Amino acid sequence: MDRAQKEKLVEELGQVFESSGVVVVSRYEGLTVAEMQDLRARMREAGGSVRVAKNRLAKIALEGKPCASIAEYLTGMTVLAYSEDPVAAAKVVNDYAKENDKLSILGGAMGDSALDVAGVKAVAAMPSREELIASIVGCIGAPASNIAGAIGAPASNVASILSTIEERAEAA
Repeated sequence: MDRAQKEKLVEELGQVFESSGVVVVSRYEGLTVAEMQDLRARMREAGGSVRVAKNRLAKIALEGKPCASIAEYLTGMTVLAYSEDPVAAAKVVNDYAKENDKLSILGGAMGDSALDVAGVKAVAAMPSREELIASIVGCIGAPASNIAGAIGAPASNVASILSTIEERAEAA
């Protein structure tokens, strides 16, 4: 890798560290190529990405960034997982680490906040952006459906009373 490629990589990593909602650093020693491809595919599905970069270049890219505190985790065979959704990357990495003991979470960052292993797991336990939007929409839609039910109720009550009267008249 020549100097120009390294500078480009540092710039790309810098943009990742600035724009991502969460960055998770994990050790991937012993993962096969197929297992790494599986992790990448799962992360893509969740809207995130996985990046393996030289630790030295990643540390250079971290200088002056809000999440510079994760530089201490960049030793050995590390992989960076990141996403704009503050929960997606943490959730995917945490789930994958549960299934595959060759991947171990070292820590991460969410904005300015550094996260240790417990912090990453706590973020992974939070609902994702889509789940939150769905629950908000449900809360907004519930009063409307209750109003529609209340407006429609008298008509259905009248209809059931009329059918009961009709049944009694036929029976008599």
